[in-house]
Amino acid sequence: MPRKSKSDDNTDFAAATHRLEELVAKLENEETTLEEAMTAFEEGVKLTKEAQAKLLDAEQKVALLMEQAGEPITAEFSEATEPE
Repeated sequence: MPRKSKSDDNTDFAAATHRLEELVAKLENEETTLEEAMTAFEEGVKLTKEAQAKLLDAEQKVALLMEQAGEPITAEFSEATEPE
């Protein structure tokens, strides 16, 4: 099976977050039936898990790239971006 390119991963993540926004809007709509809401919720849970997996993968890649002297450096993004 061919490996997905980085742009495919970005597109997948962007598409998932866009779809999640649509699902939230549907859930907030008072005219949405219970059945429609449950279907939207189930889809949202699945998309959330997929997006979290992509974020974890990106976090692991960042940690690997930040490796110095054979020891990985891990820091919260807010800590890593603050000027010293």
